[in-house]
Amino acid sequence: MDFQPKYLLLLKSGDLKKRAELLHKRLNACNLCPRNCGVNRIEGEVGICGVGKNAWVSSYGPHFGEEDPLRGWQGSGNIFFSGCNLNCLYCQNSDISQSVSGKEVSEEILAEIMLELQSRGSHNINLVSPTHVCSQIVMALFIAAQRGLHIPIVYNTGGYDSVQTLKILDGIIDVYMPDMKYSQPEIGEDLSGVPDYPYHNQGAVKEMFRQVGDLQLSSRGIAERGLLVRHLILPGNLAGSEKILNFLAGEISTKTYINIMDQYRPSYQASRHAGMSRRITIDEYQTAVDIALRLGLTRLDKR
Repeated sequence: MDFQPKYLLLLKSGDLKKRAELLHKRLNACNLCPRNCGVNRIEGEVGICGVGKNAWVSSYGPHFGEEDPLRGWQGSGNIFFSGCNLNCLYCQNSDISQSVSGKEVSEEILAEIMLELQSRGSHNINLVSPTHVCSQIVMALFIAAQRGLHIPIVYNTGGYDSVQTLKILDGIIDVYMPDMKYSQPEIGEDLSGVPDYPYHNQGAVKEMFRQVGDLQLSSRGIAERGLLVRHLILPGNLAGSEKILNFLAGEISTKTYINIMDQYRPSYQASRHAGMSRRITIDEYQTAVDIALRLGLTRLDKR
């Protein structure tokens, strides 16, 4: 039997619309993420993310730079959202994350984008930086699903997510792809302005895994459901990689699909932090890979 996203079951039961309406109500005093800004986004007020009532889309299209199970041979259907609930000093997409740019879109237009990506053959809808616009996304998904959307939904997040919000997304998201950036609170504060990053990040990853489990692939190697974690190696082990890898192996699953990334480069305001002014070394990267393998994390996407 062909794979069927669970959001289609929620559509049939009427629960998908109820979830969209529940998330929309939370925009009145926004608490979608751990920032808990409390602003009335429906009335146009903005908090840390800089986005009010409508989502802003920077760009969209089939993307071939993602992990193999997402991009396949026809690309992952990426939608890049503008704004972010993190303030990372080294963000490589600061032009869209740290300011609101691109095009403001209604939920109807966002639904049309999803359907267009499906019609172009994308294997999935890949929501890049969705945390602050998950309400708009779910309403757009409700509209698109009624019009024939039937491919997996990927939640491609910086990992600073609210467990309460994620529970509302249970059964809506097929593939969770969170970053795990830091294991130390002081580094989260220094580099992203959120000292409670490890606490919320680990809680979020646990909830994501509870919902979708280990990454499941189709017979052709395409992700259908499950958890895929990204971890960027930082200079001088600022990310605290060993603790993160221990957490995944010990509290999530040794079958976790993890992308250990080596592409850090000083960007945006990285020069404000002395330890972030250089690229990582081969040894720093290999040390993290060796730790992962020693812990039994063998589903590695090393790049």
